[in-house]
Amino acid sequence: MQKPVKRVAAIHDLSGFGRASLTMIIPILSTMKVQVCPMPTAVLSTHTGGFEDFSFVDLTDTMESYLHHWEKIGIDFDCIYSGFLGSTKQIDIVSKFIDVFGNDDNLKVVDPVMGDNGKMYATMDQEMVEHMKRLIGKADIITPNFTEAAYLLGESYEEGISEEKMKEWLVRLSDMGPKTVIITSVPDGKESKNTSVIAYDKKVNRFWKVSCLYIPAHFPGTGDGFTSVLVGSLLQGDSLPVALDRSVQFITSAIRASYGFDYPQREGVLLERVLENLNMPVLMSSYELLK
Repeated sequence: MQKPVKRVAAIHDLSGFGRASLTMIIPILSTMKVQVCPMPTAVLSTHTGGFEDFSFVDLTDTMESYLHHWEKIGIDFDCIYSGFLGSTKQIDIVSKFIDVFGNDDNLKVVDPVMGDNGKMYATMDQEMVEHMKRLIGKADIITPNFTEAAYLLGESYEEGISEEKMKEWLVRLSDMGPKTVIITSVPDGKESKNTSVIAYDKKVNRFWKVSCLYIPAHFPGTGDGFTSVLVGSLLQGDSLPVALDRSVQFITSAIRASYGFDYPQREGVLLERVLENLNMPVLMSSYELLK
């Protein structure tokens, strides 16, 4: 029996304040007519980007209980989507989740959250990187940022990286298992302050690029928003380049809508002001096919 709406298992942490992880993912995918079934990895009073002394409850053991109960009652998913994971045990649980609920008809999306701006997050180490390498081997799509791609490949962080070298990275990551590799926050060699999202579709051997205009702001949670729009767009039937375009345009519009207001950026983008944009038709596309 066909489900009336698509269904996503979202394996992420939940913060009571600050727009990141599940507080970004649920409203975005719900607005895109997708049912979100959250599996919280942890519950925090705030996210960790710019806040101190936050409360933290580790839900690793609860994750396994979720998995067993969902398997018992026979839930099926159109997409399995994981993000920040706090330990090697959590990575292993997600790997088992994909083994149990993954199939040839659903999407397995892994956002291998490990670092940014050339540095690994404080909770990450080389053992986490090695476990993450094994997890992405079970994914159809991965969405590392430029820093995370470097760690997965054991490469140095080069802001002046060439387009050809970037394409080589994409192919090498795809050779680790995923059919589609999307690297965000790639420094744009042509425009010094701009960044790009560059993707590789192994099935058709094509590279896609969407450029992002530089905005002098840093809002936590935008990576979660990007991948969530990508997932929703693909589940709606969009092609990969259109899904990339929609994701970049939405996050750019969210940052622009937020930047003019005087409030702490650690609270995240003003998502509530731009959610309706997700239901607008795609009037123009700015993606490029790289040769």
